[in-house]
Amino acid sequence: MSDTSHGTGGLAFDKSKRAWPNEVNIFIALVLIVLIFEALGQLLPYMKGQSMLFDFNSRRDGTILNMARIKIIILQVSIIGIIALGVTQVIITGGIDLSSGSIVGATAMISMSFAQTELVNGNPNPKAIFGPWAMDLPILVPIAVGLGCGLIAGSINGLLIAYTRIPPFIATLGMMVSARGVAKWWSRGNPISFPTDEYAAISNGNLVDGLTFGVFSESWIVTQVFDGQNPAIYFLLLAVLFHFIMKYTVYGKHTYAIGSNEDAARMSGINVAWQKVMVYAIAGMLAGFAAILLTSRNVTAQAGMGFVYELDAIAMAVIGGVSLAGGRGSIIGTVLGAMIFGVIISGFTYLKLDAFYQEMVKGGIIVAAVVLDQWRQRRAALRS
Repeated sequence: MSDTSHGTGGLAFDKSKRAWPNEVNIFIALVLIVLIFEALGQLLPYMKGQSMLFDFNSRRDGTILNMARIKIIILQVSIIGIIALGVTQVIITGGIDLSSGSIVGATAMISMSFAQTELVNGNPNPKAIFGPWAMDLPILVPIAVGLGCGLIAGSINGLLIAYTRIPPFIATLGMMVSARGVAKWWSRGNPISFPTDEYAAISNGNLVDGLTFGVFSESWIVTQVFDGQNPAIYFLLLAVLFHFIMKYTVYGKHTYAIGSNEDAARMSGINVAWQKVMVYAIAGMLAGFAAILLTSRNVTAQAGMGFVYELDAIAMAVIGGVSLAGGRGSIIGTVLGAMIFGVIISGFTYLKLDAFYQEMVKGGIIVAAVVLDQWRQRRAALRS
């Protein structure tokens, strides 16, 4: 009896070529990495049997999870993860964005300068950039300024790439240098501090109750994982939004089509130039939003903010299965890639490795992600 069934048109279905979604492989890799760190915690003598994500001591909340470390991991990846959502869309088109980290730095300085309060402990703000006209403005003003700065920078990237045919690497590299210069020039390198309470509450306020309307506010995942983790909530909501956009809308289908075969996409009637402008504009706006969250979380803005965030975001996307050749990848994969990245970095801190070792490993992760992507492409080519 044959194991091959036939479908319409007499075409045979080969079960050997059936595979589960790539996101499942990434999730399995995440679990294996956690298990490796847990094993090292038990085997290395100086760790004295510590656990990375578990706390087996008696706890009043009834959970054995180390929620403090889990919250740190989620918070570490959330802001860069938001950038990675935009970078994912750029890479799917076959492009690259090296400017997102610098856009964060420039946007942080500009948006914070419109979020300052006039009085600090009854005295004039010592870090004031503008006069009283720019103090204690409604919260929508610095948010709009931040999103607008990111949108403008991303649109410039897209326009240069789409209409001058400059390679994305060169166009975004130029924006990376220019935006970092703007960040340093805006306040002559001085930090900008003392925002309004409303601006600080964007990342530090109680967002959980406002979003859940009290229905789920007492659930375990809300009270233990997301309470006080506003950037994580924004990351999750944006990931869900862009997952549906990329999978079910014309924008998403056109983005994948351009990355798969730009010439074929153009011949099928897709406005490739305009689509690229939109993709880079969205990536820039997400970087601007990340800057707002970062400055709100830290209650200050500095010109060096966002340094090498673009590389971390690219690494998250590629680890999550986004192909640097374009046309393949998903938002879910990028979220899982962000979690893998966060677990690895937090794992090395847990193993008490010095920070410079972590930077070396981070560079190795980026290279390994690219090598893995190339291997996946060759394997897919052999199967086809």
